[in-house]
Amino acid sequence: METIGIIGIGKLGLCFALNLERTGYAVLGADMSDAYVYALNEKSFFSYEPQVNEYLTESKSFKATNSLIEILQSTAQTIFIMVATPSQADGSYDHSQIERVTDEIIRAGKVEHKKLLVVGCTTMPGYCDTLATKMEAYNYSVSYNPEFIAQGSIIHNQQNPSQILIGESDTDAGNAIEKILKSIAVTNPVVCRMNRLSAEIAKLATNCFLTTKISFANSIGDLANRSGADAEKILHAIGSDARIGNQFLQYGFGFGGPCFPRDNRALKKFAENVNADLPISEATDKVNQQHLEFQLNTMLKENSVDEKIIFDGVAYKEGTVYIDESQKLLLAVKLAKAGRQVVIHDSKKVIDEVRALHPHLFTFVER
Repeated sequence: METIGIIGIGKLGLCFALNLERTGYAVLGADMSDAYVYALNEKSFFSYEPQVNEYLTESKSFKATNSLIEILQSTAQTIFIMVATPSQADGSYDHSQIERVTDEIIRAGKVEHKKLLVVGCTTMPGYCDTLATKMEAYNYSVSYNPEFIAQGSIIHNQQNPSQILIGESDTDAGNAIEKILKSIAVTNPVVCRMNRLSAEIAKLATNCFLTTKISFANSIGDLANRSGADAEKILHAIGSDARIGNQFLQYGFGFGGPCFPRDNRALKKFAENVNADLPISEATDKVNQQHLEFQLNTMLKENSVDEKIIFDGVAYKEGTVYIDESQKLLLAVKLAKAGRQVVIHDSKKVIDEVRALHPHLFTFVER
């Protein structure tokens, strides 16, 4: 049984590990938290992410460890790095967690047989080339393989990808990554293989196109509502054109969450770094903010001070418990601060997080 190492088994890495385990790999995953590692190995860990609890309970060949060295000394020839790359104030990604991991790998010394490091977290374009140069002397090659997933459907998204994007260090590395990713997929995804820099740009640009589509749909919907036209029928007509399509072309809340806003800003920052102008990224963010203000003003006009405004869920996406840059929550906050009575219906987890951020703004009703 082939062993695969995963450094970083948080929300994304754990789902990836469990999907790999179910397809016949032995998976060794590393995390810094002793308590988390213990809970995973004892199968007592609880996740709000669909299918994780079931897959963890049924797993037989997945082991968590707090020792990165254990992964390096295992038979794993392919090691995925899936740590966090948080956004910085300027919009770029912070690679410090990847740096800490790779510095520890370097301290362990040069390996006899070449190993493949696969960066699965989003990085700034050009970073993986720099990392590859750093790791080459220690007999590690570096490739890039970002995920296109959404929280609340990570396992499903990994099993049903539209595309597999690989920034390969060489053909052999690309073949190895393609084989691993295809073993999970129940669909027949398009496999896009290219160099690392191109893949890093492609990842950001894919999500930026989706944010552009969402912002376009909302701006047309706002225009329709201002003029008395039918927003839904207009957008259905636009999306019925085969060149455009209806996905992500519905009128509703603006884009939010842990990926779309960050990737949009990161691509704009990368463009600045190479002296390129990318106004569409800035415009997409601006339209997202304008749409929020349009929704706010509309609701203030339609609801009197005495009326209760009920939000059935304030997560960034229906079916999740995450509030990262949630446009629903931003709207609820603005309404409450404008003096409206706002009631939030949601799960205990979401309510606890919102109450901690805004302890006196809302009335809460637990689902």
